[in-house]
Amino acid sequence: MVERRGRVEGKVAIVTGAGSTPGPGIATGRGTAIVMASEGARVLVADIRPDRAEETRSIIEGEGGTAAVFVGDLTQAADCEAMVRTALEAFGTVDILVNNIAAAMPGSVVDTSEVDFDRVLDVSLRTTFLASKHAVPVMAAKRAGAIVNIGSIAAFRGGNYVGYAAAKGAIHAMTIDMAYSHGRQGIRVNAIAPGHLTTPMLLANEGQTPATELRQQMANAAGLLGTEGNGWDVGWAVAFLASDEARWITGVTLPVDSGIMSVTPLMMAPQLREIPPLGS
Repeated sequence: MVERRGRVEGKVAIVTGAGSTPGPGIATGRGTAIVMASEGARVLVADIRPDRAEETRSIIEGEGGTAAVFVGDLTQAADCEAMVRTALEAFGTVDILVNNIAAAMPGSVVDTSEVDFDRVLDVSLRTTFLASKHAVPVMAAKRAGAIVNIGSIAAFRGGNYVGYAAAKGAIHAMTIDMAYSHGRQGIRVNAIAPGHLTTPMLLANEGQTPATELRQQMANAAGLLGTEGNGWDVGWAVAFLASDEARWITGVTLPVDSGIMSVTPLMMAPQLREIPPLGS
């Protein structure tokens, strides 16, 4: 039997926002970093919180993978430049960039403050722009690379998170423009639109609803499959899009959403009627 090589064997990947809010479940950044390492990549774990980044590195190394840590504020150009330089110093190159950082605050255009709106765009969009700005030249110099931007179905479905929706919509648009601009440099750029995932941040923010109850409700309500989605599902999708298996795929947004983008609320009504409301 031929030994299976990992999808990104021998590659160097930067995963931003690769720490995790404390709590049950797995965040998209941490899940992605661990999956990429398990598939053979050397991973630079980038996060603003050193403790969370070190925890992700510890998990990767505990499973036999290779990782290094970069701690910085990726809303700042100097820190993004330093992040790429750290990857070069640690591993010699950058083959893959996963732009995962985001922030969300509830509110419409009326009740969202300018400060909150700007903050969400800085964290969720500016970081993608700046990290890509400094990683692309490294990839272009060797005419090879893959970038995966983490968007959201919030860009296509309302939810009263106007800043987050605006940022994620911009990320999907930027993905297409980046694919156009850098395709002939050998760089593929794709996006993932996660659906309603049960992540540590979601579970921590729900307060009164017990985590197990919330997870069951999310699984039942979140899409066609009636099963729970989590950070691992995003990680495996990233590993595919970053791999040579996806060598002829660029400019694409891949929903990882249990089919929620494929169905209207009206058609979901029979299933939703069977689900008890939150707090019942």
